[in-house]
Amino acid sequence: MLVAQILKNKGSQVFRCAPSDSLTAVAAMLDEHRVGAIVVTEGEKVSGIISERDVVRAVCRHGASALERAVRDYMTSDVVFARPQESIDELMERMTDRRIRHLPVCEADRLIGIVSIGDVVKAKIAETEHEAETLKAYIVSG
Repeated sequence: MLVAQILKNKGSQVFRCAPSDSLTAVAAMLDEHRVGAIVVTEGEKVSGIISERDVVRAVCRHGASALERAVRDYMTSDVVFARPQESIDELMERMTDRRIRHLPVCEADRLIGIVSIGDVVKAKIAETEHEAETLKAYIVSG
Protein backbone atom coordinates (compact mmCIF):
# COMPACT_ATOMS: atom_id res chain seq x y z
CA MET A 1 0.00 0.00 0.00
CA LEU A 2 1.19 3.52 -0.77
CA VAL A 3 0.97 6.74 1.22
CA ALA A 4 -1.46 8.10 -1.39
CA GLN A 5 -3.90 5.30 -0.51
CA ILE A 6 -3.66 6.07 3.21
CA LEU A 7 -4.49 9.72 2.49
CA LYS A 8 -7.35 8.68 0.22
CA ASN A 9 -8.81 6.61 3.06
CA LYS A 10 -8.23 9.01 5.96
CA GLY A 11 -8.40 12.37 4.18
CA SER A 12 -5.86 15.09 3.72
CA GLN A 13 -6.73 17.43 6.58
CA VAL A 14 -3.65 18.85 8.28
CA PHE A 15 -3.82 20.97 11.42
CA ARG A 16 -1.40 23.88 11.27
CA CYS A 17 -0.04 26.61 13.46
CA ALA A 18 2.37 29.51 13.03
CA PRO A 19 5.87 29.59 14.55
CA SER A 20 4.80 32.58 16.65
CA ASP A 21 1.83 30.76 18.25
CA SER A 22 2.22 29.96 21.93
CA LEU A 23 2.76 26.45 23.22
CA THR A 24 -0.51 26.87 25.14
CA ALA A 25 -2.38 27.46 21.87
CA VAL A 26 -0.76 24.41 20.29
CA ALA A 27 -1.52 22.23 23.32
CA ALA A 28 -5.17 23.31 23.02
CA MET A 29 -5.17 22.39 19.31
CA LEU A 30 -3.65 18.98 20.02
CA ASP A 31 -6.36 18.36 22.60
CA GLU A 32 -9.24 19.77 20.55
CA HIS A 33 -8.40 17.82 17.40
CA ARG A 34 -7.18 14.72 19.25
CA VAL A 35 -3.94 14.56 17.25
CA GLY A 36 -0.34 14.02 18.26
CA ALA A 37 1.35 16.67 16.13
CA ILE A 38 0.70 19.99 14.42
CA VAL A 39 2.54 21.13 11.30
CA VAL A 40 4.13 24.55 11.67
CA THR A 41 3.78 26.67 8.55
CA GLU A 42 4.62 30.14 7.35
CA GLY A 43 2.20 30.73 4.51
CA GLU A 44 2.35 27.52 2.51
CA LYS A 45 5.93 26.69 3.55
CA VAL A 46 6.44 24.02 6.20
CA SER A 47 8.88 25.36 8.76
CA GLY A 48 8.54 22.67 11.41
CA ILE A 49 6.42 20.22 13.34
CA ILE A 50 5.45 20.29 17.01
CA SER A 51 4.32 17.17 18.82
CA GLU A 52 2.94 16.21 22.20
CA ARG A 53 6.43 15.02 23.10
CA ASP A 54 7.85 18.46 22.29
CA VAL A 55 5.31 20.12 24.59
CA VAL A 56 6.11 17.72 27.44
CA ARG A 57 9.86 18.24 27.00
CA ALA A 58 9.41 22.03 26.98
CA VAL A 59 7.46 21.98 30.25
CA CYS A 60 9.93 19.55 31.80
CA ARG A 61 12.91 21.73 30.89
CA HIS A 62 11.45 25.20 31.46
CA GLY A 63 8.44 24.72 33.72
CA ALA A 64 5.00 26.20 33.16
CA SER A 65 6.51 29.38 31.67
CA ALA A 66 7.34 27.35 28.54
CA LEU A 67 3.65 27.36 27.69
CA GLU A 68 3.77 31.10 27.02
CA ARG A 69 6.76 30.85 24.70
CA ALA A 70 6.55 30.56 20.93
CA VAL A 71 6.29 27.26 19.08
CA ARG A 72 9.47 28.14 17.15
CA ASP A 73 11.41 27.70 20.41
CA TYR A 74 10.45 24.02 20.68
CA MET A 75 9.42 22.75 17.24
CA THR A 76 11.44 20.31 15.19
CA SER A 77 12.63 22.35 12.24
CA ASP A 78 14.43 19.52 10.44
CA VAL A 79 11.19 17.95 9.24
CA VAL A 80 11.19 14.46 7.75
CA PHE A 81 8.63 14.16 4.95
CA ALA A 82 6.80 11.37 3.14
CA ARG A 83 5.88 11.31 -0.53
CA PRO A 84 2.57 9.95 -1.89
CA GLN A 85 4.30 7.24 -3.96
CA GLU A 86 6.19 5.73 -1.00
CA SER A 87 5.17 2.38 0.43
CA ILE A 88 4.09 1.84 4.01
CA ASP A 89 7.12 -0.42 4.47
CA GLU A 90 9.40 2.50 3.59
CA LEU A 91 7.57 4.72 6.08
CA MET A 92 7.67 2.13 8.84
CA GLU A 93 11.42 1.81 8.44
CA ARG A 94 11.99 5.58 8.43
CA MET A 95 9.71 6.18 11.39
CA THR A 96 11.33 3.39 13.40
CA ASP A 97 14.90 4.40 12.56
CA ARG A 98 14.31 8.04 13.42
CA ARG A 99 11.91 7.40 16.31
CA ILE A 100 9.23 9.69 14.91
CA ARG A 101 5.48 9.23 14.87
CA HIS A 102 4.26 11.78 12.32
CA LEU A 103 5.28 12.51 8.74
CA PRO A 104 3.88 15.41 6.75
CA VAL A 105 3.24 14.34 3.15
CA CYS A 106 4.44 16.66 0.39
CA GLU A 107 4.11 16.54 -3.35
CA ALA A 108 6.02 19.06 -5.46
CA ASP A 109 6.84 21.06 -2.31
CA ARG A 110 3.13 21.29 -1.42
CA LEU A 111 1.77 19.92 1.88
CA ILE A 112 -1.01 17.46 0.99
CA GLY A 113 -1.50 15.51 4.21
CA ILE A 114 0.06 13.90 7.25
CA VAL A 115 0.42 10.28 8.31
CA SER A 116 0.96 8.95 11.79
CA ILE A 117 2.49 5.68 12.91
CA GLY A 118 -1.07 4.61 13.76
CA ASP A 119 -2.16 5.21 10.16
CA VAL A 120 0.81 3.19 8.89
CA VAL A 121 0.22 0.29 11.29
CA LYS A 122 -3.49 0.22 10.45
CA ALA A 123 -2.67 0.11 6.72
CA LYS A 124 -0.08 -2.63 7.25
CA ILE A 125 -2.58 -4.76 9.19
CA ALA A 126 -5.20 -4.29 6.47
CA GLU A 127 -2.66 -5.21 3.80
CA THR A 128 -1.58 -8.33 5.70
CA GLU A 129 -5.19 -9.43 6.30
CA HIS A 130 -5.97 -8.97 2.61
CA GLU A 131 -2.96 -11.08 1.62
CA ALA A 132 -3.98 -13.82 4.08
CA GLU A 133 -7.55 -13.88 2.72
CA THR A 134 -6.26 -14.03 -0.85
CA LEU A 135 -4.00 -16.96 0.01
CA LYS A 136 -6.84 -18.78 1.80
CA ALA A 137 -9.11 -18.32 -1.22
CA TYR A 138 -6.37 -19.58 -3.52
CA ILE A 139 -5.75 -22.68 -1.40
CA VAL A 140 -9.46 -23.47 -1.08
CA SER A 141 -10.05 -23.10 -4.82
CA GLY A 142 -6.92 -25.10 -5.61
